Amino acid sequence: MAQTVVLRRSQAPWTIFSYGFRPFFLGASLWAALSMALWIPFVSGIVVLPTAFDPVSWHAHEFLYGYLGAVIAGFLLTAIPNWTSRPPLIGWPLGLVFLLWVAGRVVMMFSMGLPPFAVAIVDLSLPVAIAVVAGNEILAGKNWRNLIILALLAAFILGNAIFHWEAARGNFAAHGYGLRIGLGVTVMMIAIIGGRIVPLFTRNWLTRRGGGRLPVLPMQTFDKVALLILLAALIAFVVRPAGTVTALALVLAGAAHTWRLIRWAGDRTVAEPLVWVLHIGYAFIPLGAFGLAGNVLVPDLITPSATQHLWMTGAIGTMTLAVMTRATLGHTGQNLAANAGTLCIYIALLAAVAMRLAAGIWIDHAMWLYTCAGAAWFAAFGGFAVAYGPLLLRTKTPV
Repeated sequence: MAQTVVLRRSQAPWTIFSYGFRPFFLGASLWAALSMALWIPFVSGIVVLPTAFDPVSWHAHEFLYGYLGAVIAGFLLTAIPNWTSRPPLIGWPLGLVFLLWVAGRVVMMFSMGLPPFAVAIVDLSLPVAIAVVAGNEILAGKNWRNLIILALLAAFILGNAIFHWEAARGNFAAHGYGLRIGLGVTVMMIAIIGGRIVPLFTRNWLTRRGGGRLPVLPMQTFDKVALLILLAALIAFVVRPAGTVTALALVLAGAAHTWRLIRWAGDRTVAEPLVWVLHIGYAFIPLGAFGLAGNVLVPDLITPSATQHLWMTGAIGTMTLAVMTRATLGHTGQNLAANAGTLCIYIALLAAVAMRLAAGIWIDHAMWLYTCAGAAWFAAFGGFAVAYGPLLLRTKTPV
């Protein structure tokens, strides 16, 4: 099996289509940078984009279902063959799936005058294709442990469809059910997958450095309880985000996942950014839960959209960038260690989180802070494309 896969990868027409992560991580980083560069003048009224969506809804959709959709696709198309020991999707089939994502970005950008149903169908084609591929491989490989991923993908697709439906009805989709479903699904996905990889990668790194206090083994009874609490809180958030019961559930989920994170020995990883960034990314799950609860219990302290970005820019942005850098290094034969450039990428993203949060506190300076946060975001993902793009485009070269 392994030799056959290596042979198939070597026969891919272009190196970029030899692994699922290659086109999708590169495309995701470029789109994250470009869409932000377009959005700041769009929301400021300086330019007008030919999209049928209002500036905030277009921005929210292209982050959650555009950028993140590509990262999820790249991650799953790379991970599932390892989970199932089944042949990977490579070559022209992978290229065609990638084109579905590109088509989605094009129709969202130029949706003005297009039938909303047609825009939705094109945009939904990628997540549906990924769900079909993932479902076939997981079922064929009898990889029952990861059936939960199929359920989350189905909910992610539903959220995107509802987002389109809300926008077509003239609603402000950025504050609708579609966005909250997609956001909730993604936070749950980070909690599940992050709950596997953060303690595992931390344990491996600490063991190589001589051991000592190690993270607890993943998915023990407490972890399962913490995930169920988070699931309940996220459902409440989707249904009634401003409810008191929702706020209390979010506080409980925040406390549970703070303790979960503490058990992973993140304080011992300060010497390696490639590891500590995973802990910071996960930390935004409880921070976001506490922040959104605070919007209900202590209103007017900070805007809900700002605290929501603790999950969006914070948890999703940081964790995806952490996985993209680590997976690219690992799968291209590089040392699993962050250089100065990678550290700068992480710092730029964390600066974007801080400035976006500040925009929700100092409302009078919000537009200026949006611009600063957007510039830092652009630097992070543009920096990834510049630093990691060459690795994604060339064959595996161990160093």
